[in-house]
Amino acid sequence: MHLGIFAKTFAGTEPAAVLTAVRQAGYETTQFNLACAGLPSMPDAVPADAVANIRVGAQTSGVLLAALSGTYNMAHPDKTVRDDGLRRLAVVIETAAALGIPLVTLCTGSRNAADQWAYHPDNATPAAWSDMAAEMAKALALAETAGVDLGIEPEQANIVTSAKDATRLIVDMGSRHLKIVLDPANLFEHASPDEARAIVAAAIDEAAGHIAMAHAKDRHGDGRFATAGQGIVDFPDFTARLKAVGFDGALVTHGLSADEAPGVAAFLRGLL
Repeated sequence: MHLGIFAKTFAGTEPAAVLTAVRQAGYETTQFNLACAGLPSMPDAVPADAVANIRVGAQTSGVLLAALSGTYNMAHPDKTVRDDGLRRLAVVIETAAALGIPLVTLCTGSRNAADQWAYHPDNATPAAWSDMAAEMAKALALAETAGVDLGIEPEQANIVTSAKDATRLIVDMGSRHLKIVLDPANLFEHASPDEARAIVAAAIDEAAGHIAMAHAKDRHGDGRFATAGQGIVDFPDFTARLKAVGFDGALVTHGLSADEAPGVAAFLRGLL
């Protein structure tokens, strides 16, 4: 596995500086965000010089670009909002292809119109799934043309809440370009350490063969998120199970401060 971190963990809008900070903190790869190049995360366009700056920053820092963020609300109740998100996603996918980034990460969305990461009771309705799936099919057509993969992450507040939901969507879409981003802390809300371990283990078994990236975020038993190693996620068990199913991609941490990054790198590297 390759140890990585969200680029946005580090302040700055110059790719070379941000990626150098990634390397200096002890990471070899990153999930990049166009905000780290002084652009909106989901821009209307990416200038050629911005693409060049990102490429040079990766080369000079020696940091691999494992993924590019392309998140928008794929289940927003307003179709015009979804249409605008898809238009911007096309820009992100084209940028990923230009940079040789193999994966664009998505958000399967929420019926919550104000926050794509917030729960809404209509998320579990067939209509919400249908809207998200229709959006995903359009996104996959773009990805297949560009030759990049799309990564969906099960999240308790989104349409896809579990590894089982994710594999169902992969079957429905019938595309080898749809993959899973697996974050153990997003697979449960309130749990004991034993319950959390069992939930995560079952998710890895379900998602095996479809995991393009793993995330390393933690959670307390009362539902609060935590820095990796500070909550109830059993990271030694998590990484061992990922290895056991043949996963050898990027393990990317997030939800931490820049000051915490070196310590988390040491913790995770000790498990790899």
